[in-house]
Amino acid sequence: MSVSDSPARYAYLSIAAALSTMALKFGAWGLTGSVGLLSDAMESIVNLSAASVALWMLKVAAQPPDDDHAYGHGKAEYFAGAFEGAMITLAAISIIWAAWPRLLDPQPLEQTGIGLSVCALAAGINWAVARSMMRASRRHRSLALEADAHHLMTDVWTSAGVIVGVALVAASGWLILDPLIAIAVAVNILWTGWRLLRDSAGGLMDQAWPEAERHQLEEILDGFRRQGVDFHALRTRVSGSMRFASFHVLVPGAWSVQRGHDFVEQIEERIAEAFSPVSLLSHLEPIEDPVAYDDDQLDRPAPGAEHLGLRSVSHDGPSSAEG
Repeated sequence: MSVSDSPARYAYLSIAAALSTMALKFGAWGLTGSVGLLSDAMESIVNLSAASVALWMLKVAAQPPDDDHAYGHGKAEYFAGAFEGAMITLAAISIIWAAWPRLLDPQPLEQTGIGLSVCALAAGINWAVARSMMRASRRHRSLALEADAHHLMTDVWTSAGVIVGVALVAASGWLILDPLIAIAVAVNILWTGWRLLRDSAGGLMDQAWPEAERHQLEEILDGFRRQGVDFHALRTRVSGSMRFASFHVLVPGAWSVQRGHDFVEQIEERIAEAFSPVSLLSHLEPIEDPVAYDDDQLDRPAPGAEHLGLRSVSHDGPSSAEG
């Protein structure tokens, strides 16, 4: 990965876009006095805060594993998503607070043509940056970049709604449309914040791989099953851009240690080709031995602990190095 294509580069781009659009939108609000445009401008403050935290967390997530963080720092990206969700919630409350007096006492708008033109320019900047960040988030499998890109794209649709609403006010003279649209924008922002908080919580709780990726992983394992082996105790989790998976490999008991090791290496190389970066832990067992199937569950009680209601991680340790 080149420095020019690093995730942090796109976070800097998002910060620059937030500063530019914030200035443009507050200028549009100053020209028109529209609380709809004010709501759009206030969301740009959220964009700036979110992009700044995303940059910080991306730098933390990029740090290599150390003695205190053997699995790396990838989960730092989820804090960026959670912070953005919280900021969005605060912005939505602020928008409703500003729009409510106008709902009770609508006010005329001024210089709507110039204000809407400025707002449209800001929306165009956000659209271009959001598209670029979304492509980068897929390449780097970065939740922080994806969250910021979705937020910017939501801002684009918000701006489009505000532009249409203010234009309708100017054409129809129905002043109450302005605060109503601002409140509708706030509700949409709240929904975006909830989704970001939900996704961040899922990552921090060691959520499994997305369903499509798990299906792809099973297809890879099925290809090896046709060679007379089997798998169980498969589990996956995501940490930032990193994928983690562990599983037990059941092979003929007559195989030598070397043959079993080489076979597991083939499996891990194939999975790594499809999902890199990925960390894999596997355990080799004889397929004919009934005892090998006793640990089919991910966790089971330690000997003598059943009556205490205790659970422990499976006793089987990894037999191969991380892939």
